[in-house]
Amino acid sequence: MKIVKLTHIRYVLVFLALITVQSCGVYNFTGGDVGSAQTFQVNSFRNEAPLIEPGLDRDFTLALQDLVMNQTSLDLVPSNGDLVYEGEITEYRVAPMTATAEQTAAQNRLTIGVRVRFTNHTKEEDDFERTFSFFYDFGANEQLSTVKSAAHQEIFERITQDIFNASLANW
Repeated sequence: MKIVKLTHIRYVLVFLALITVQSCGVYNFTGGDVGSAQTFQVNSFRNEAPLIEPGLDRDFTLALQDLVMNQTSLDLVPSNGDLVYEGEITEYRVAPMTATAEQTAAQNRLTIGVRVRFTNHTKEEDDFERTFSFFYDFGANEQLSTVKSAAHQEIFERITQDIFNASLANW
């Protein structure tokens, strides 16, 4: 009788293990749905903002490449990708946000805006052209040059995640 129960328990455990392994193949933790796509490319984002920040185009392009590589199993290719990201940096500006009693700025805001064209060669109804932007606030007594690295990193993280969500997570 104990042998029969152990055999049944083994079958149940094997069955549960198979179901678990099979279900993990459909779901991933990033939420990205690449469909039948196997490759992606990120064309260099040109900096067309009125205020030009040297290297901003390169840094943003690399940030978007890194995010897609880290959150999907897609391979990065230089051309003919199943998924194509391209666009321009359209906004890079610093503006005062809040004022003090002496009518001086108490806080400044750096805003970066990016226009993105996403092309999905495996599922054309997912194609879009959209603008994404985000900001970083810093004290008026701080210079942009001292906070620029942290500001760019935070803004890029937000914008690239928004682009990823719009293109692959369908949010």
